[in-house]
Amino acid sequence: NTLVDKPPDIQLSFMAFLPCVFTVNKHKPWIETSYHGVITENMDTVLLDPPLVALDKDAPVPYAGEICAFKIYGQDAPFEAVVLNRTSGEGVLRASSPVDCESQKEYTFIIQAYDCGAGPSGADWKKSHKAVVHIQVDDVNEFSPVFRESLYKASVTEGKIYDSILQVEAWDQDCSPQYSQICNYEIVTSGTPFAIDRNGNIRNTERLSYDKQQSYKIMVTAFDCGQKRAKEDVAVHIEVKPVCKPGWQGWNKRVDYEPGTGSKQLFPKMHLETCDGPLSGVKVMVELQTNHIGKGCDRETYSEKSLQKLCGAASGSTDLLPAPSPSTNWTASLLTDSGRDSDLIYRFDGRQAANVPDHVVPQNLTDQFTVATWMKHGPSPGLRAEKETLLCNSDKTEMNRHHYSLYVHNCRLVFLLRRDFTQVDTFRPAEFHWKLEQICDKEWHYYVINVEFPAVTLFVDGVTYEPYLVTDDWPIHASKIDTQLTVGACWQELKAENERNHNEMDVSTPRFTQYFHGSLSGLTIRPGRIETQKVISCLQACKEGLDINSLESLAKDIKFHFNPAQSVLVVEGEDVDSINTAMTKVSYINSRQFPTAGLRRLHITTTVQCFGEDTCLSIPDIKAVVMVLPPSEPRITIIGSNRLVRPASDLRGPLGVAPFKELHITSTVMKGDSFGGCECRDATGLLWMLSCHTIPVMHNLDYCDVLVIGEELNPDRESLEIHHSALLGKHLDATNSTSGISIYGVDSMAHYEQALRQVRYRNWRPATLSERRFRLTCSELNGRYTSNEFNLEVSVLHHSAPVEHVNHMLLQPFSSPPGSAPPAATVVIVVCIAALVVIVVIGVYRIHATHQEGSRDEEEEVKDPEVDWNNSALTITVNPMEVTLNVGAKSVIFIGVLFLGNQSVTFSEPHDVVMVPKSNQ
Repeated sequence: NTLVDKPPDIQLSFMAFLPCVFTVNKHKPWIETSYHGVITENMDTVLLDPPLVALDKDAPVPYAGEICAFKIYGQDAPFEAVVLNRTSGEGVLRASSPVDCESQKEYTFIIQAYDCGAGPSGADWKKSHKAVVHIQVDDVNEFSPVFRESLYKASVTEGKIYDSILQVEAWDQDCSPQYSQICNYEIVTSGTPFAIDRNGNIRNTERLSYDKQQSYKIMVTAFDCGQKRAKEDVAVHIEVKPVCKPGWQGWNKRVDYEPGTGSKQLFPKMHLETCDGPLSGVKVMVELQTNHIGKGCDRETYSEKSLQKLCGAASGSTDLLPAPSPSTNWTASLLTDSGRDSDLIYRFDGRQAANVPDHVVPQNLTDQFTVATWMKHGPSPGLRAEKETLLCNSDKTEMNRHHYSLYVHNCRLVFLLRRDFTQVDTFRPAEFHWKLEQICDKEWHYYVINVEFPAVTLFVDGVTYEPYLVTDDWPIHASKIDTQLTVGACWQELKAENERNHNEMDVSTPRFTQYFHGSLSGLTIRPGRIETQKVISCLQACKEGLDINSLESLAKDIKFHFNPAQSVLVVEGEDVDSINTAMTKVSYINSRQFPTAGLRRLHITTTVQCFGEDTCLSIPDIKAVVMVLPPSEPRITIIGSNRLVRPASDLRGPLGVAPFKELHITSTVMKGDSFGGCECRDATGLLWMLSCHTIPVMHNLDYCDVLVIGEELNPDRESLEIHHSALLGKHLDATNSTSGISIYGVDSMAHYEQALRQVRYRNWRPATLSERRFRLTCSELNGRYTSNEFNLEVSVLHHSAPVEHVNHMLLQPFSSPPGSAPPAATVVIVVCIAALVVIVVIGVYRIHATHQEGSRDEEEEVKDPEVDWNNSALTITVNPMEVTLNVGAKSVIFIGVLFLGNQSVTFSEPHDVVMVPKSNQ
C-alpha cells in the first residue's frame, strides 16, 4: 500500500524484487462443499454441478496462486480428477475404468484441491477443505425384454367373454426404471379374436366357437419403456372347450337379393338355442343398416328437386346449396364430398362458408315457413364447444344482430328467430332447443323445421320432436341495415383496433364466425307455408326395408313393430317356438326398379328373460349382409332424323322450327339365360344376341339436356326455348341459356318425348347462318344411366340465283343404229326418266307447300305428318364424268338415288343437278 504514493520509477524498481520478497504460500485453495455429477454408463466424462473449479487468494502469484492437483478419497471410486488449467483452477472428473449401471448406480467420495506450493519444487503446498461428490450413473438401454416362460398355455369355454384368460410376463436387465420396466405387450399374430393389455393380461374380444376353431396359437412380444422389443416372441396356446351355446343357429352370413323379385326371406331355417333354460320372454331386434349408402338409405335415385315433385312438396322453395354454375356461383368455393351436380354433398371443415346473394334470399318470411336439410354431424372437439352455424341471417354492416339462424351447440340443435318490433313488441319466444342423439352420431339424417310462430316443430327422419327448451327474448328494433344470409358460418362485423398515423381508431372488419363442422345437402327455405308430415316422410323414406311375410300365421302372443323407415324390426314373445317361427318370416324388400348394387348389413340383437330374473342368458349378436345383385341396366336410346333442312323463312317465323319433332326415346334391358352372360356384338360392332334377349322397359327419366355444339347462341338473333304450355300436366320444369336447354323432373319417357318435340329453335337473322348443331342426352336416376348422344344438324336453305343458260356442250347425242329395236335397258331408262319428271313436278309443288306452311301455328306444325324428304343431302354425282350444274333449288329438287346403266347417281344438295349426255340417254 505504501507504493501507491511513490513515483512510477520507484514502483517498478520495487516490483522487480517481488518474486524474491513475496514467494510465500499464505492461502489454501477453495472449492465448493459438495458436487453432484451424472455419467452415462460406458462413457468416461462426468457432468458436474457446479463445475469443478478451485480458487486461491494467492493468485496471481506463481505457484502459490495456481492449482496443481485434485485428489479423490474413497473406496473403489473408479474416477480421477484432472486439472485443465492451473491458473484458472478448472478441472474435470473422469471415469478411470468403465462404469456399469447394472453393477452400481451411484458413487459417493471426497475430493480436495492442491495448489502448487511456494516454488517450482512444490514445497509448502496447501490443500483445500474436503468436498463431497455424489455421482449418478445414467442407464443405457442395453438389454431387451425376456419372457419368463418359453411357452404359455390356457383354455377357455366357448361362448364366454373373459376379462383375463392368462397373463404373460417379461423382465429386463437394465438398471433404470425407464429401461428395466415393461411398458407394453403386443399380439404379433394378426386377425385373432384376442387383445392384451399393458400388464400382459390376454382376453378374448369376441365369443369363441368350438365349431369354428378348436385352438388358437398366437405370438406375443414385449417392449420396455425405451421401446426396445424383446429379442424373441413367446407363443401362447389357447384351447377352446365346447359347451351348449345359447344363440341363433341355422342362419347364413350372406343373403343374395336379385332386384325385381319382391320380398325375400332372410332366415328361413333360423332357430334360437337356449340350452333348455326356463325362459319367460324373448325380445329380438333386427336392424337393416343402410347408412353407408349415401344419405341414410339407397339414395342413388333422383335429385332433391325431383324428389320434392314426386312427394308432392309445395313449390316456391329456395335452394341455398345448389350446384355451382355461372348463375349459382356462391357455392363454387365450398368442398364437395360426392354426388352429382343436382344432388351434391357439401363438406364443411370449419374454414369454409358461403354468402347467399341478396336476389336469392327469400324476402317474404312470414309467420309460416319451412327450413329443411340433410345433415351429417359428429361431436365437436373440446370440452366447451363453440356454436356451429348451418344457416344465419345477420346484419351486413354496423351491428351483429342475428335475425334468424340454425346452429349446433354441444350436440343440441338450436333455431333462433328474432322478430322485428314492427311485427310484435312484446317478450316472445326466440330460441328453440332440441337435444337428440342423431345430431352427433356421424350419420345422415333429414331435418325439417316447420315454423308456425310462435310454435316451431322439428322433424328428424320423419319423426316429430318438440323443443325441450324455449327461450324468450325482446324483438329486434327496426333499422335500415341490410342483412346477409350465410351458409356454414355467421357473417358479422367485428371491431378491431388499428393504429394509423399514431392515432388509434376503430376499423370494422366483416368476417365469418361460428363455422360449421360436418356435411350438408339439400338446404332449402320455403317461405309462406309449412311442409306436411306426409311429404316429409316421403322425402326421407327408403324404397328398401324389412318386412314380415304371412302375418296371419304368427302366434297370438307375438308382438312386433317397425320404425318409420322400416329399417328396424322388434319382435317380442313368451315362447321360443313362436319367436323362431316369426324370425323365419322376416324378409328384405326393395321396390326400386334399379337399386344400387352392394352390401346391406344386418345386425340382430337378442335379449332373453328368465323367471324371476332380468336376464339369464347372453345371446351373441348376429352380423350378416344382404348382397343386392347388380340390376339389369337399361339401355336408353334416342332415335330420329339427324338432319333437318329448312328454308330461312321458317327460322324467321314467330314459332321457328321444331328440331326434335320426330324424336323417339326407347329403353330396353338385356337378360341372359340361366347359364349366365351373353355376347352381343360382332366383328363390325353391330348388336346381336347369343343366349340373351332384350326386354323393353318403361321407366322414368329425370332430365334431358339439349346442348349447342360450337358457338353459343347469340340472344340478339336466335333462341332455343320451350313454351310453358308444353310442360303443363307433367312433372317437368325447364331452364335455358345460351348453351342450350335442360328439361328436368321425374316423369315418363312419353312425357319427355312430348316435351322435346315442342322445343323450338328460332333465328330472326339467318342470312349468314348455314347450319346449327345440337346434342341431346337423357338420364335416368340422376345420371346413373344415360342415353346415347343424339346429334342433330339444322341446315338453312337459302335461295340461289337461277341459271340463265345451260351449257349444251355438255349434252351429247344419244343415238342408236338405224332400224334397230330399242334394247330393254333403253326402255328401262326411258321409264326412269319419266318417273324422274314426275318427281320433279312433285318437288316443285312440295317447295311451294313448304313456304305456305311457315306461317302456321305451333300445334299444326307438331301434328304435320309431312316427311322431311329433303333432310338428306341432295348432291347428284356421276362417276367418272363428275359433271354438275347448279340450276336453283326453287326450280328443281331431286331425291334419292337414280341408276343409269351401271352408274349410280346420288342427290346430296337441293340445288345440284346433273345434265346427262345424249349418248347415255
